[in-house]
Amino acid sequence: MFEIRNRCLTVRAAARGAELQSIRGADGTEYLWQGDPAYWEDRAPNIFPYVARLTEGRYTLGGRSYSLPIHGFAPTSMFSCRQCAEDRMCFTLESTPELLTTYPFSFRFSITYALEDDQLHVTFTVENRGDGTMYFGLGGHPGIRVPLEKGLDFTDYVLEFPPDSAPWREIFSPDCFPTGERLPFPLRNHVLPLEHGLFDDDAIVLSHAPSQVTLRAPGGRHGVTLFTGGLPYLGLWHRPRTDAPYVCLEPWSSLPSRKGIVEDLATQPDLLSLPAGKTFEVTWSLHCF
Repeated sequence: MFEIRNRCLTVRAAARGAELQSIRGADGTEYLWQGDPAYWEDRAPNIFPYVARLTEGRYTLGGRSYSLPIHGFAPTSMFSCRQCAEDRMCFTLESTPELLTTYPFSFRFSITYALEDDQLHVTFTVENRGDGTMYFGLGGHPGIRVPLEKGLDFTDYVLEFPPDSAPWREIFSPDCFPTGERLPFPLRNHVLPLEHGLFDDDAIVLSHAPSQVTLRAPGGRHGVTLFTGGLPYLGLWHRPRTDAPYVCLEPWSSLPSRKGIVEDLATQPDLLSLPAGKTFEVTWSLHCF
C-alpha cells in the first residue's frame, strides 16, 4: 500500500490496478467507497485500454480477433510504483508478452496521483512505444460514499451541474450497450436529486458532459466535485436495483462497443488514436470538501 498526504487529505492506493483505497480528510471524513461484496467490492478502478463492455467480449484489429474483459485489463494488473513523494505518487504498467496476446500494442500506461490543497489530481499518461497507431479508451471509476456524514441519507444528496450544462443521455440496451440513440437529459434547475431507482437500468451515461459535477447535500458539510479534464462522457452508477450507499462519478474518453457490433478498434468512432512514438495525457480531479 502506498500513501501520500498534505494538510487537507491523506490518500492511499494499491499496486493492483493502481487503485485508490482511501481519500480521507483532515477531520477523518472518508470520501471513497470502501468496498463491500454485497454491493460492489471495488473502490476506484482505473479503466484502460477499453471503456466498459465489448460485444461478445472481443474486438478485431488487422483481421484478427482479440478478447478483453470489461474496462480492460488495467483494473486487475499489477502496477509498479516508480515515484512516491510526500504528496505525489506515480504508478506504471507496461506491455508484456502476455498482454500482447489480448492487446497487440507496445505501451506504457502511467497513473499519477498528486495533492493540491483539498484536491486530488489524477493524471493518465499513455505512451505508444510501437511502430503503428494505437487505439484505446480510458477513464476513471471512483466510488464516493453517500452519505458522507451522520444524520444524512442517500436521498438527501444531489448532483449539481454548472448552469450552462445541456447534457444528453446515451441510450443503452438492457444488456448495457449503446443503441446509437441519445436524448436530452432533464435536470431540475441544473440539479439531479439522488435516488436509488436512477440506477435500476444500470449506468447513466452522459455525452456533451459538463466540465464538472458536484455531489453534495443541501445543508451538509461535506461533498465532492469531479472535474472531468475535458473527457467527453460522464458515467453515473451504483449497483442496479440495490440501496447501495455510494455513487460512482466516472469520466470516460469513449463509449462501449455498439449494440450487436464486434468493433474493429481502428474504426470505432470515438476511440482515442495515438501515432507511433507519441504520448497522450489527461488529468481529472476530485475536490473533497
